[in-house]
Amino acid sequence: MLDQTSVTAYGHLINGETIDRATAGGIDVLDPSTGKVFARIPRGGAAEVDRAIDAARSAFEGEWGAKSALERGRILMKISALIIENFEELAALESRDTGKPMKQARADITATARYFEYYGSAADKHHGETIPYSKGMTVLALRVPHGVTAHIIPWNYPSQIYGRSVGGALAAGNACVVKPAEDACLTPLRISELALEAGLPAGALNVVCGLGTEAGAALAAHPGINHISFTGSPQTGTAVAKAAAENHVQVTLELGGKSPQVIFADADLDEALPVIVNAIIQNAGQTCAAGSRVLIERSIYDEVLARLSERFSALKVGAGVDDLDCGPIISAKQLERVTSLVDAALADGAKVVASASMAENAPEGGFFYPPMLLDGAAPESRIGQDEVFGPVLAAFPFDDEKDAIRIANATPYGLTASVWTRDGGRQMRCANAIEAGQVFVNNYGAGGGIELPFGGMKRSGYGREKAFEGMISFTTIKTVVLKHG
Repeated sequence: MLDQTSVTAYGHLINGETIDRATAGGIDVLDPSTGKVFARIPRGGAAEVDRAIDAARSAFEGEWGAKSALERGRILMKISALIIENFEELAALESRDTGKPMKQARADITATARYFEYYGSAADKHHGETIPYSKGMTVLALRVPHGVTAHIIPWNYPSQIYGRSVGGALAAGNACVVKPAEDACLTPLRISELALEAGLPAGALNVVCGLGTEAGAALAAHPGINHISFTGSPQTGTAVAKAAAENHVQVTLELGGKSPQVIFADADLDEALPVIVNAIIQNAGQTCAAGSRVLIERSIYDEVLARLSERFSALKVGAGVDDLDCGPIISAKQLERVTSLVDAALADGAKVVASASMAENAPEGGFFYPPMLLDGAAPESRIGQDEVFGPVLAAFPFDDEKDAIRIANATPYGLTASVWTRDGGRQMRCANAIEAGQVFVNNYGAGGGIELPFGGMKRSGYGREKAFEGMISFTTIKTVVLKHG
């Protein structure tokens, strides 16, 4: 069990060693459920980034780079096993650090273990090609690692996004430098310690703590980096891409969404409505693929709104450790942003149809925002266009299939979507017409499974993570032309 009273000092993990434990100074880590400091991390910057990249380069050119794909895969499988062995410790740490209910934290740690298992088993199975170029020649298109990869991890899913990013990069043979978010970085640190126990060579995986504007900016702009994986806001993603462009470095960007959940009149509402509610309350709506817009065919609009209202009114909000329907927002700053967006929507004519209630024992200082169902906003309003990153579901009516697709596509984002209908032809037409990297029909997974390629269109970013594509993106093609007569 985690100590609920003391403040734990954490350090960077560089070249196999924990350094600069933040016993004084540094960055305070707050429990979102209470608003109280429970940990402290060091405030790293350019010097620590330099040191981590040097360690990663040495590992890539040395012991880690010399390992075969089979050996890399076996180490990743051991990391997965150690995550499961330390399951409850990691889940409790994830819940405390992010505020999410324990059931969600346990699901996240399960997924993280699965990423390392998946990429561990895939490490020796991604192959190059031979090209029938010309008689007397054999041409090989080899898949080779980039070298040193940077991983800038957000605070909403620190363990999962770490697993999907770092797992694929290590499987491909890269050495990694991770900069987790200062708001939630403790599970990446702990899992990286477990990776060393699993036999990962020193320097193959490094973690630098600090602010995004300092350590994150230094990492993105560093000339020693060969590829960057970034998940976060479009604004920061633009800054990362600009910094990478100065060094001609490839970037994978996952930048959020405003995902529509489209309900036609022939949908199975008993099946659809629980999924639709969960898609916005999961992790208190702090999910890039949160289903934050529900588009309802006009003939069933009132019925669906009434049934959603019943479900929202029954939800309970409280501390992560109490394992209720919804936990707190990550920070006071983020809570203020969610509140301001909803207040602006109400000022523009939207109304609250229903909201959740607080648990009686919810801590006084927590950053809580009860899940809320809104009606009456225009699709082009801020609440219909902006990523709230909170448990706020906005409902919009549509007249027919064409109208539904128009509204679904009328945002700058294109990450995920769901379509609920029994009509097979409509299912395929909508899946093809909706601009999103993932479209779910009669189901919805916020981001989908480990095996499903994940990434966005439009302002939601570019590149793909998860699945086999998530490992391939951490490689580049080297063409070898052999003339042998």
